[in-house]
Amino acid sequence: MNLTEPMPARGFNLSKDDLGSDILEIAMGPHHPSTHGVFRMDLKLDGETVVELKPIFGYLHRNHEKLAEDMTYPMSMPFTDRLDYLCGMTNNWAYALSCEQFLDIEVPERAEYIRVICAELTRLVNHCLLVGFFINDLGALGTPLLYALREREKILDLFENLSGARMMVNYMRFGGVRCDLPDGWLEECKRIVDIFPTFLDEYETLLVENEIVITRAQNVGVLTAEEATNFSITGPMLRASGVNYDIRKVDKYGIYDRFDFKVPIGAHGDCYDRFMVRMLEMRESIKILKQAIKDIPEGEIIAADAPNIYKPAIGETYGRIESPKGELGFYLVADGTTKPYRFKVRPPSFVNLTALRHMCIGHKVADAVIILGSIDIVLGEVDR
Repeated sequence: MNLTEPMPARGFNLSKDDLGSDILEIAMGPHHPSTHGVFRMDLKLDGETVVELKPIFGYLHRNHEKLAEDMTYPMSMPFTDRLDYLCGMTNNWAYALSCEQFLDIEVPERAEYIRVICAELTRLVNHCLLVGFFINDLGALGTPLLYALREREKILDLFENLSGARMMVNYMRFGGVRCDLPDGWLEECKRIVDIFPTFLDEYETLLVENEIVITRAQNVGVLTAEEATNFSITGPMLRASGVNYDIRKVDKYGIYDRFDFKVPIGAHGDCYDRFMVRMLEMRESIKILKQAIKDIPEGEIIAADAPNIYKPAIGETYGRIESPKGELGFYLVADGTTKPYRFKVRPPSFVNLTALRHMCIGHKVADAVIILGSIDIVLGEVDR
């Protein structure tokens, strides 16, 4: 090649719009520090303004749903950990809840409390990382994310002591949980929960009124309540748009009706509200954890009538929970054998991602990065 000639374009292309303006077509990803996994955004830019966006996924597809149809029901439990691989405990619970509905299994009191404790600890883990990476996307490299990772490690140590694994926990079982709390576990959990608000105070002082965070995040990526509802958005992203909907309050699954906690609601549906809702939800998780730790009873950890061979009658069921990212549900069709005829996951990351294009058009390319970050996706459940 003659070095005096221009290099051919790689990863981008130039075209014209209807008015003859230059439109830059660029692929962000699939391996890009701002795409939160193996994910690609095909962007069309007029200068730095996004005029079109197409999300491209499928790079991480592992065929989980089809594989599950050739395995017995219990064999799918460890696979659920690999969906949202940051939130193994809540993934386990959603699947266990779905299977328990087939046989109307009554979960023992102690197991219900353990499930709530594990789920709310998982919510702290998820929101810690979301806020840390969101601020990282804003350009604050280092400190906020490392603070979040520091707090996450404490909770992962609890999970490891309880289940033997930090992330791929495989802990829930149909009718309860796999093993009881180890000696001293509850006391260590209480200690971590008691000091967690100190971290939140520190984080809020650092970020909530930070002028850069406010300037970059407010009025960016706005999603109205009507739009969020029409997109079937759930979880913190929906509540940030002003919709008061939390499955813990609506379905009251498990024993959530016993706990006193509030549902934080946003007013503008922008990136800042999505950030703040997660911050406030961590405060409410602390409230739930303190109540659950205080009230947890002694007793069995798995139902006495939990079957050794799980073989539900012909029928279908859908079980859902309020996972940290939104509604996580499992739709199962039973054909009377030990394997599901149909196994379908309703993942919040995938559904919430559908609003990305709508939220990004008209904003700058740098804003597209933080809008994606505010959605909180994990590609494991997008490409299930």
